[in-house]
Amino acid sequence: MGQMQNLLTKIGEAASYLSPEIQAIPDDTFAQFLEDPALAEWRIALRKIRRMKPHVLSEREERLLALGSAALDGYDETFSQLTDVDMKFGILLDDKGQEKPLTQSSYGSFLVKRDHALRKRAFHQFYDEFQDHQFTLASALAYSVKADVFRARARNYPSALEASLFRDDIPVAVYEGLIAAVRNNLAPLFRYYELRRRALGLDELHQYDTYVPLVPEIESHVSFDEAIETILAAFEPLGAEYTVALSEGLRGRWCDRYETKDKRSGAFSSGSFGAPPYILMNYKTDVFSDVYTLAHEAGHSMHTWFAQRSQAFQDYNYPIFLAEVASTFNEELLTHHLLKQTEDKKMRAYIINRQIDDIRGTLFRQTMFAEFEKIIHSIEERGDALTLDVFKSEYHALLQAYFGSGVVLDPQLDLECLRIPHFYNAFYVYKYATGISAAVALSERVLAKQPGAVETYLDFLRSGGAQFPLETLSAAGVDMTTPAPIESTLALFNRRLTELETLLL
Repeated sequence: MGQMQNLLTKIGEAASYLSPEIQAIPDDTFAQFLEDPALAEWRIALRKIRRMKPHVLSEREERLLALGSAALDGYDETFSQLTDVDMKFGILLDDKGQEKPLTQSSYGSFLVKRDHALRKRAFHQFYDEFQDHQFTLASALAYSVKADVFRARARNYPSALEASLFRDDIPVAVYEGLIAAVRNNLAPLFRYYELRRRALGLDELHQYDTYVPLVPEIESHVSFDEAIETILAAFEPLGAEYTVALSEGLRGRWCDRYETKDKRSGAFSSGSFGAPPYILMNYKTDVFSDVYTLAHEAGHSMHTWFAQRSQAFQDYNYPIFLAEVASTFNEELLTHHLLKQTEDKKMRAYIINRQIDDIRGTLFRQTMFAEFEKIIHSIEERGDALTLDVFKSEYHALLQAYFGSGVVLDPQLDLECLRIPHFYNAFYVYKYATGISAAVALSERVLAKQPGAVETYLDFLRSGGAQFPLETLSAAGVDMTTPAPIESTLALFNRRLTELETLLL
C-alpha cells in the first residue's frame, strides 16, 4: 500500500504540468481546438478540465501540491490504523451465551439483537474504547479539517465546502437546502422513535435501541436463484433490455455470491470500462435483507452496464452524487413489488419498517452528518480551535436536534463523531441523502406509469458522467435545486410510518 501511494505521488508529480498547460491556452484558441473533429470525443472532458481554470495553479505550485498529497492525507492513515488495528473492544456474551468478539464490524450485529441488556453492554463496552483514545481521534479529525481548508485556500476557493461542491457543479444552496428541508420535517422522525419505544416495550429509548427491527427477523429461506427471480420480477417495469441483461449477468459470472474464508465482508459492485460489472456479496439464504442487498448492488451494476454502452471511456464514469440513485431506485421497486405480493401483516410490517429505517439512516442521519461537517469546517475557517470539547459539544447539539426529547442521549454518544470514517472524506455524506431523494422521485414516476418515465430513467443510466449531476437529474425530471424531491421522500416516510403504526399498535 505504501509503495502504491509513493508511485501515485510520482505519477501525480509527473503529470502535474498537464492541467496548467491546458488552462494556459488562450480562450479563442481553446474554442477552436474544441471544434476540431479530432477532439470530438474529448469535448466534454476538456470542458470539465477547463472549468477548473480559476483554481489551477502554476506548474511549480501544482508540483508542490502533488508532492505533498500523501503527507497531507496522513490523518486518514492514522485514523484507520488506530480504529482498525490498535483499538481492541474485547469479548461479549451473545444472546445464546456464547463468547463473541466485539469489533467495528460486529458492533452493528449486536445492536440488532432482541436482548436490550446485550445492546446496552455492547454500546458501553464499544464506546469505552473510543473514550480511551478520544484525544488522539480528535487530533486526527482536526487535522483532516485543516487539510481540507488548506487545499481550498491554496486553490482560491471561498470555503472548503465550495471547493468540494465545485467539481460536480453543485451550488451551496443545494447543500444548505437539504439541511433546511430535513430540519423542518423532524416531527415524523420523533413520532417514529416513540413508536419504537412502545413497540419494544421500553420505559425509555436509547440510541442503541434504534436499530433492532420492530418485527423479529422473518423466518425465510430464499436461495440465490429465487432472489434473482424476485428482483427481476420487481424490475419488470424497466423493460426487457434491463431485465434480460441483468438476468444473464447474475446467472452468469457477474456475482461472487457466498461467504468464504478470508473474503471481505459486506457487498459492493465494481466495474472497469470494457469489462462486465462485478458484484461481491456474502449472500445467506436465511437473511431476508440480503435480497435487498442484491437488488441494491444490481442497480450499481446496471448503471455501469448502460453507461459503458452509451459513453466513451472518458465520459462513462458517473460521480458519487448519481451513483446511489440507481441502487436506491432498485430498492424502492423491490419494496413496492414485495408489498403487492403479500397480505401477511407481519411481513408487511417487516418490509415497511425496513424502508422506514432506510430513509431514517440515509436521509435523516446523513443530513445530520452533513450539518456537522459544515459546522466544524466553518469553525476552522474563522480561526477558532477544533478541540475534543468543541467536537463533542457541537455533535451533542445536533444529537439533541435530530433525536428530540424522546430519546435518552448517553454521554458516550458524543464520541460518535470521532468514529465516522466518512468525516475523513468531507462533504461526501450529503450525497446519500440527495441520492435517496432523487431515487424516490424517479421510482414514483415509473411505478405510476407516467408516459416516458421508463425511457427517461434508462437515459439517466446511459448518461454516465457525460453531464454534471444536476443536469443529468434535471433531464430525468428531478430538480435537486428545489426542496421538492427531499420533501417527497419525507412525505413517503410519513405515509409508511402511519401504516406501520396501524400494523403494530
